[in-house]
Amino acid sequence: MGTTAPPYSIPDVADADGPRSPPARELRVRRAGRRRQILAMIAGCYLTDAIILFIYAQAGTVPTTIAPSYAAIGVLTVALWTVLSESGFNDRFHDHYLVVPQSIVSMMMTVAFCYIAPEVSIVFLCTLYLVVGFSSLRATPRQTAICWTFLALGLAGLFLLTDKPLGMPTGSPLERLATLLVFVLTIAGCMFLGIFSSALRETLYQRGQKLKEAYRRIEELAELDELTGALNRRSIMHVLEEELARARQAGRPCSVVLIDLDWFKRINDEHGHPTGDDVLRTFAITMFANIRGSDRFGRYGGEEFLLVLPGAPQDPACRLAERLRQIIAELDWSAFSTGLQVTFSAGVATARGDETTESLLSRADRALYESKAQGRNRVTRA
Repeated sequence: MGTTAPPYSIPDVADADGPRSPPARELRVRRAGRRRQILAMIAGCYLTDAIILFIYAQAGTVPTTIAPSYAAIGVLTVALWTVLSESGFNDRFHDHYLVVPQSIVSMMMTVAFCYIAPEVSIVFLCTLYLVVGFSSLRATPRQTAICWTFLALGLAGLFLLTDKPLGMPTGSPLERLATLLVFVLTIAGCMFLGIFSSALRETLYQRGQKLKEAYRRIEELAELDELTGALNRRSIMHVLEEELARARQAGRPCSVVLIDLDWFKRINDEHGHPTGDDVLRTFAITMFANIRGSDRFGRYGGEEFLLVLPGAPQDPACRLAERLRQIIAELDWSAFSTGLQVTFSAGVATARGDETTESLLSRADRALYESKAQGRNRVTRA
């Protein structure tokens, strides 16, 4: 019982679609459609209440005019809200369901009928529970305080300023049937409220998880090179600075390998840029498959890559670089293009004391230049 007017306060979670929100016109049309459905539900609730009042009237508990009067006022109220909704009036407000005015109208109407038909006040008092329960789902703390204040004043006037005998009719079988319906429908409404609240929380949780995943993906894309999946230049430089700081604090070594794919421009010119992209991706995948989990690999720029080796002294770093060079040189690159061969040149440098990032990379770059000067496809230590 008592589902009069609560559905309008259902939170419209779908309105918060973030960056994928529909255009304003489409959003207004969608909102109007929802309001139309909700107002139809409210009208149905008024008519359901009126049927129960009609049963009480047949039992002789209330005058026969109560049920049609309640139904007429309820339907007229819904008609007013419908006219406002269809005219676009609701869309002027952030809360396009107009929770506060609709809640106050429903509450005052219900309290008024408690005064008019106190013999069946149980019908209207039960309705108040659900009106408040549903409206609180969407109302802000300020809106909730406003609604509660109006309801408290209305009930205070009913209980303290009148001597109406507020009743729960059970004198005849027909009255007992009507009262049973009041409680059964009120409990059903409360259960619906609980189910809806649970579904709403789950929806919000799922959306929160999707939002977190989207943010994580955005952060990941901001750190990674789109083509190779390696860290981009900004990220690998940040990693290098952090690893050098840790190495200084812990007194442990840290080495870098600056890598340049040999004759990469020639690969693009002779085999095409799509093949060049395939070479970069395959090179990166091969590197990831043959380095430690603690090693960090990033695209330094173009066909240059930087490998950061935390805790690695120079000799092990050189041996790793040489092993990687051999692996790359021995891959069957002809699968991408006939006659294609890929090698790289590298310069290895190990941090010295409080050496800066710029100094370390400068020494690795000079070693790389020396590898190129000596014929490429080789590793040179700084």
